[in-house]
Amino acid sequence: MREELSDAPFPYCVWVESRNANARPCQTPHRIAIRAGKLIDGKSEKPLENVLIVIEGDRIVSVVAGGSAPAGVDLIDLSRATVLPGFIDTHTHILLQGDITAEEYDAQLLKQSIPYRAILAARNAQTALSHGFTAIRDLETEGAMYADVDVKTAIANGEVPGPRMQVATRAMAPTGMYPLLGYSWELKVPTGVQYVDGADGARKAVREQAMYGTDWIKYYSDRRYHFESDGVLHSMVNFTDEEAKAIVDEAHRIGKKVAAHAIGSDGIAAALRAGVDTIEHGDGLTEALMDEMARKGIYWVPTITVGMYVAPGRGGNWPKMADLQRENFPKAIKKGVKIALGTDAGGFDWKALNEAKEFEYYVQYGMTPCRRFVRVRPSPPSFWAGAINLEPSKPASGRTWWPLAAIR
Repeated sequence: MREELSDAPFPYCVWVESRNANARPCQTPHRIAIRAGKLIDGKSEKPLENVLIVIEGDRIVSVVAGGSAPAGVDLIDLSRATVLPGFIDTHTHILLQGDITAEEYDAQLLKQSIPYRAILAARNAQTALSHGFTAIRDLETEGAMYADVDVKTAIANGEVPGPRMQVATRAMAPTGMYPLLGYSWELKVPTGVQYVDGADGARKAVREQAMYGTDWIKYYSDRRYHFESDGVLHSMVNFTDEEAKAIVDEAHRIGKKVAAHAIGSDGIAAALRAGVDTIEHGDGLTEALMDEMARKGIYWVPTITVGMYVAPGRGGNWPKMADLQRENFPKAIKKGVKIALGTDAGGFDWKALNEAKEFEYYVQYGMTPCRRFVRVRPSPPSFWAGAINLEPSKPASGRTWWPLAAIR
C-alpha cells in the first residue's frame, strides 16, 4: 500500500496502489479501510461526513457512516480531507505538450519522434493520475498515429501508472484542412490527423481506426472561427453533410461513439446534423443549438481551461471566444444541456496547469461547488462505459489504481 500527495497546487490528491493488483485468485485480497472526513459519493447534493470505506482487493465492499475499521486492515486516515470518486477528464491529448502558437505545434510534429512523444505521453498520464483523474478520454494523437493505444495498453497491463483510458487515435479532417500546412510542396511533412475525403473514404477511415484499437472516432467539424454582424461566432465547415454522416453512421454501426471538434455555430450545427455524441469546445453555441443538444441528449465538453490559457497568446478572436464560453455556460445549465468535464490538456502544457482548474471555472460560471461533482464527475454509462459510483460490490478500478481522490 502506498499513500502519496501530489505537489500540484489544486487539488491535493491522494491515490492508493494495491499490492495485489495482479494477484492470482487463490491469494487473499488485500484489505484497506479509508477514514474520510467528508465523502462526495457522486449522487448526494451534500458531502457525507465521517465515512468509513472498506476496500478488498479491487472492490469497494462497504461505505458506512462512522464505524470502526475491521481488524487486520491497513487504515488510511483522511479524516481531514474530502474523498470522492476519481475524476474523469473527457478531453485530453497526452501526446501533445501545449500549442499556443502554430510554431509550438509544428515543432513537436517535426522535431520529436513518435517514440519520444510516447515517453512524454506516459509521463503525462501519470501526471493526470496524480491530479486525481483516474480515467481520461484522449481525443487524438496529433500526428503520433496509434501511440495512444500503446500507452493505454501499457497502463492496462500494469507496466506504467496512469488512468484508465479511452482513445480516439488519429482523428479526421478533409485534405488540406488541418496542419501541418504552409510548407513547400516538395516536402512531405506529417499531418496532425488522418486526411479523409468522400463518404466511402470516411467509412474506410472509421474501419481502419477501429482495426488499430480506437475506442472513439473524432473528426474536426470546422475551422476559421470568426464573429459576424449578428454577433454569433461562425466558422467554416470542413466536411460535407454526406461525409460527416458517413463517419457517424459507420462508427455507430460498429459500436463506436463520435466526438466532434466544433467551435463555431456552423460547425456545431453540422455536427448535430450528422448525429455526433459529444460536442467538443462549442464556444459558438446559440440558444437554439443548446435546445437541440438538450433535446437529443448530446453532451457538451466545454474545455474552458484551454481557452483561457491560449487566448492571451493567440489574440484575435480568442479572448472574445473565452468570454463567450462564460456567457453560454449558465445558459446551458439552465436549459438542461448535459455537460462532461474536459480540459483539452495537451493544448496547454501538462506541467503548467492542473486539470482540476476546470472545476474552478465551472463554479465561477454558475455551477454550485458540490453540484459540479454530481453533474460532471460520473459521466453516465451512456457516455463512458464503466463510470464508477462509490457503492459496495462495485469494481474499484479493475487494474492497479482505485478510483478515489482526496482534496484538502
